[in-house]
Amino acid sequence: MSIIDNRKAFHDYFIEEKHEAGIVLEGWEVKAIRAGRANIKESYVVIRDGEIFIFGMHITPLTSASTHVRTDPTRTRKLLLHAHEIDKLIGKVERAGFTLVPLDLHYSKGRVKATIGLAKGKKQYDKREDDKKRDWEREKQRLMRVKA
Repeated sequence: MSIIDNRKAFHDYFIEEKHEAGIVLEGWEVKAIRAGRANIKESYVVIRDGEIFIFGMHITPLTSASTHVRTDPTRTRKLLLHAHEIDKLIGKVERAGFTLVPLDLHYSKGRVKATIGLAKGKKQYDKREDDKKRDWEREKQRLMRVKA
């Protein structure tokens, strides 16, 4: 079950691989995500000291959050992966010129997980080509409906 998708990532990058990662969250953040108050559109993933972190993920706190909890909507959150997965990702990011982008947040066995993608950036002409393909598919579907 997907909670939030990052459609902008698919527009700006070619996604080569996908990995599922756990996220270190606080209680109020989980409640806010379940209420659909999260945004990963402008977020990005960084590798520091052999650990993976997500920056810029905005989680708007609920108004019913506790008074004793300090809420920081854009705090840095750690992603949880196995060590061999992290090593593989570090090698590809440093050598092959890939980048890591968050693709979506979803539930897996009752837990909130993030899908991160190993991606290469698209050029402007690649984006235009994708738009042309999408428009043609839409037009084709419209023509098929009219004929039927």
